[in-house]
Amino acid sequence: MIKLKDKLEKTVELRSVYAQTISELMDQDNQVVALEADLSSASTTIKVLEKHPDRVINCGIQEANMIGVAAGLSLIGMKPFVHSFAPFVSRRPFDQVFLSLGYAQLSATIIGSDGGVAAEHNGGTHMPFEDLALYRAIPHATVMEMSDAVMFEDILRQVNDRKGLHYIRITRKSMQAIYEKDSTFKIGKGVILKDGSDVTIVATGLLLEEALKAHEILKEKGIHAAVLDLFTIKPIDEQLLIKYAKKTSLIITAENHNIVGGLYSAVSECLSQIEPVKILPVGVKEQFGQVGLIPYLKEYYGLTAEHIVDVVLKHLKVSNKKD
Repeated sequence: MIKLKDKLEKTVELRSVYAQTISELMDQDNQVVALEADLSSASTTIKVLEKHPDRVINCGIQEANMIGVAAGLSLIGMKPFVHSFAPFVSRRPFDQVFLSLGYAQLSATIIGSDGGVAAEHNGGTHMPFEDLALYRAIPHATVMEMSDAVMFEDILRQVNDRKGLHYIRITRKSMQAIYEKDSTFKIGKGVILKDGSDVTIVATGLLLEEALKAHEILKEKGIHAAVLDLFTIKPIDEQLLIKYAKKTSLIITAENHNIVGGLYSAVSECLSQIEPVKILPVGVKEQFGQVGLIPYLKEYYGLTAEHIVDVVLKHLKVSNKKD
């Protein structure tokens, strides 16, 4: 069951949720093991190391080797959870992920933290706008981006008992709390946050907050916008997308990612074959990362509620002229 917060508020850091949940899973399941690439302090799994010293492995700054270790652990029946900053578990060790886990049909959960603008002061080298695209290209991989701490905890518990390769993108520190505690989610199924009949805003991660703000701005202008949380980007929720493609004349995708290969691509690929509708992207377009705080970076890359509203209004204005 999913319960929404009455209003947005700051929540606990997702890295704390990760450490706490992994520790609890280890208490319950002796096959769970956590792998780090010299970032136990950043993920706070250093606390888990104190309690379970035999099941937290620091592989050092050798991410490709860490993926190989995870594959070996999976082969002997262990359940590896692998964490590093998002670029270091996506573009850097991609060949090892593709072959040692994907091609070999082994099971592992890979946590990529601080994707996109969430990297902030770590700058362009640590700011991947392509990680979701890379994982989407791996056959049978499940690709998700977490919306808040409540969702992250629930999904971590679910993937512990699922076979296959899972990539979970998170914002390492605090996010807005969207869901009430004890909400449960279904992997592969989206969540309707707001209903509407004029336009549908499909969003993930940090951009959900902006999508909800855009909903309120548009409401004041007499435009009824639906907001969908499509946290599972692969496999995507085709039924939900088809429902809203039929219901509204326009779909906007909002993502903290390159529009090539991410949410916009996934939604477009789905609906172009089944229920063609106008789809416009709000996301990163042919740009690299840079140093800055999240508010500045959202503005720079056009990832704000105001940018979403502008895209909607420009389209509706053009449509009205045609009519």
